[in-house]
Amino acid sequence: MTTMLAIGTLKGLFLATSDDRRRWRVGPAHFFGQAIYAVSIDRRPATARLLVGVDNSHFGPSVVISDDLGETWQEPDTAPLAFPADTEVAVERIWQIAPAGPAEPGVVYAGTQPSALFRSTDGGQTYELVRPLWDHPHRPQWGAGFGGQAIHTILPHPTDPQRVLIAMSTGGVYRSADGGASWSASNSGIKAYFFPDPWPEFGQCVHKVARDAADPDRLYAQNHHGVYRSTDDGASWQSIADTLPSDFGFPIVAHPSRPEVAWNFPLTSDRERHPVDLRCRVFRTTDAGDTWQPFERGLPEGPFYPVVLRDAMSVDDGDPAGVYFGTRSGEVFASPDEGESWSSVASHLPDVLCVRAVTI
Repeated sequence: MTTMLAIGTLKGLFLATSDDRRRWRVGPAHFFGQAIYAVSIDRRPATARLLVGVDNSHFGPSVVISDDLGETWQEPDTAPLAFPADTEVAVERIWQIAPAGPAEPGVVYAGTQPSALFRSTDGGQTYELVRPLWDHPHRPQWGAGFGGQAIHTILPHPTDPQRVLIAMSTGGVYRSADGGASWSASNSGIKAYFFPDPWPEFGQCVHKVARDAADPDRLYAQNHHGVYRSTDDGASWQSIADTLPSDFGFPIVAHPSRPEVAWNFPLTSDRERHPVDLRCRVFRTTDAGDTWQPFERGLPEGPFYPVVLRDAMSVDDGDPAGVYFGTRSGEVFASPDEGESWSSVASHLPDVLCVRAVTI
């Protein structure tokens, strides 16, 4: 078995491969000098398809595709994502690319800045704006988080193609049960301490949401101060932060097959954005967030300051699952045993913005 890591950075995409998930070969940068905020690996075709959101400061954002694991790339002649003229806005950045479930083999979603959802029916080559979400009456009140106003999480339901969940900063979680024809805010139980009413219908600064693969109605959310679980596909949320050293952070990922297993990388606070106690630790739960345990064997010893961004943590579909994360200081780490031990994949890369893994 060979594992490939797609590492999106502030200055290009790096592809790393390993036969044992401990020793890695890192290739040269693709799209050097261009920021890569979104990478997706579509496993539905016979050969895995890489979809990469390329942020070109001159030509604007685009999506490039590889059907041979990065040997060659298909680059569109025109922007694959564009707002209709009557919206009078332009796509500033692609934050997320997400293939739909197996029942919709050609459907791929993309989330952008400003906060909008686009849908492709040709495997990610061209996209159309999901107009009902853009026209939602809440949209004029969606704000911008520190990193911008963006849809950064897209979770199509794996067995019901009519159900899609998205999350944004700031705005919170929204769901559709009719294939995107209508959308409702789904933030009950998620706190927004920075508002006069800390329990608003929408406006929360959700950082990331992950779906439990073994129970797709169970979700985990990392909020701007707050870690939550939902057992009803996002209709309501409960705090699961009690045994974490902090409830602030950016990424949260779930196990690809085992129920109730997820990983988190806590930071001290929104004002002190460094790991708690300056220790590089990944926290894992095996009981859906009731308890969390730290793991740091093989990770750098303190003091450790770098941040892990919302899409810079990922898992593969191995058994045991591999877990990966990258930092703003250009380091990437891998665990072949679900977080028990770690080794270095790469160092001295540009700021790591996203990490995705696939077994070949």
